[in-house]
Amino acid sequence: MAKKRQILVIGNNTNGCTPEHEKIAYEIGSEIAKSGSVLITGGLGGIMTAASHGSHDANGLSIGIIPQDDATLANEYCDIVIPTGMGLTRDFLNALSADGIIIVGGGSGTLSETCAAYMHKKPMVAMRNLGGSVEQYIDGYLDHRENVKILGADTPKEAVEKILELIS
Repeated sequence: MAKKRQILVIGNNTNGCTPEHEKIAYEIGSEIAKSGSVLITGGLGGIMTAASHGSHDANGLSIGIIPQDDATLANEYCDIVIPTGMGLTRDFLNALSADGIIIVGGGSGTLSETCAAYMHKKPMVAMRNLGGSVEQYIDGYLDHRENVKILGADTPKEAVEKILELIS
């Protein structure tokens, strides 16, 4: 049996997460589940809850890698919870556990995960026109090394199609 594809969805936590962000993340989670891939998130609120909810409703598998050491702190839609007790250092676990990353808005935590993924040349797709720390890098690179281009997408379906193409 082949290994399942693992797609990390990152973006705004509860603070800064708008209903539009939640709708997009929900649809991305659903599309990931429909593709037969495993969803990975940071397991907490905002984008993470919405994507996990979408995956859950589409009968997918959702893994939450949380910074705390208490599994009960994960959102209710995580099927598997990995409580790291590592604080924000867990951003590297998230990035390295994924075959590809989809970015939905986000702040400094999202940028941290994006940088970790970039340094390890993980394929990335970011939703356009949502603002956030990665917006200025869409369809470009984080720095002069040009490790991996962050591709832009306009719809959740397009984001999942692009990331699947990049990791296949």
